[in-house]
Amino acid sequence: MLKADRNTAAAAHFTERVQKLRVLSYNVQVGIGTSNYGDYITGSWKHLLPHPERWNNMDRIAGRVRDFDIVALQELDGGSLRTGFVNQTRYLAHQGQFPRWHQQTNRRLGLLTKHCNALLCRVETRTCTAHRLPGPGGRGALLATIGTGEEQLAIVIAHLSLGKRHRLQQIDYLAALVNRYSHCMLMGDFNCEPTSEEIARLLDSTTLHHPTRDLNTFPSWRPKRRIDHVLVTPSLAVERSYAPQWRYSDHLPIAVDVQIPDGVEICRAPVPAAVPELRPAEVTS
Repeated sequence: MLKADRNTAAAAHFTERVQKLRVLSYNVQVGIGTSNYGDYITGSWKHLLPHPERWNNMDRIAGRVRDFDIVALQELDGGSLRTGFVNQTRYLAHQGQFPRWHQQTNRRLGLLTKHCNALLCRVETRTCTAHRLPGPGGRGALLATIGTGEEQLAIVIAHLSLGKRHRLQQIDYLAALVNRYSHCMLMGDFNCEPTSEEIARLLDSTTLHHPTRDLNTFPSWRPKRRIDHVLVTPSLAVERSYAPQWRYSDHLPIAVDVQIPDGVEICRAPVPAAVPELRPAEVTS
């Protein structure tokens, strides 16, 4: 293909309008993988030290998320000792061929860990901002907007605290954030059930509704709890919601197919050229 033809193709790809988005939210447990409660004890060292199987697991995740347009991730590492100083967000973006990625670092433990929320995108993002949530350190929300015209779609990714008192404070903060936008999706690991006071307060104080309320996601090997959520404003028509049965983490992911309102103009981002292998040499097999 001639250079001019390549540029024309790239421009056409860039301006392709998107009418429906496949969206996934996933707590990936830093790529560790857990298949029973005993693994929390025998595999606890993997939260601090590198191991080869982490990257095989990350490759499996990358192969699965490749089918989605927007992927909201929780419990990633931004590049520390336990990952051989490889940024897991960048790694998944590379392996999954996502043109755009953003991350928010919430918690650091020296060189040992660098805990993150992250967003992988096949569409152009307009803005991306990080928000520290109320309560003890280490919890945050990542807010991205997409859309080339006047109307924007806001994507909010959050990982809430284990304690109810702090979750209620965080819900109030997220509600105020969501209410800035006519079109919004809020998703992540909320550590609470759809019947909880926290979710009730969120629904009462926003226009959000809950198409994924009946999906069990935790623990992944025998899902009984509904603590991962995707909520949307009324302008976003959800065609399907489901929990893919991927057992690469202690959570199952949660997915929705969403119809985009006519007033929101979203364009696909061009796929970047290939980059070198990103795995750290010390953990390759």
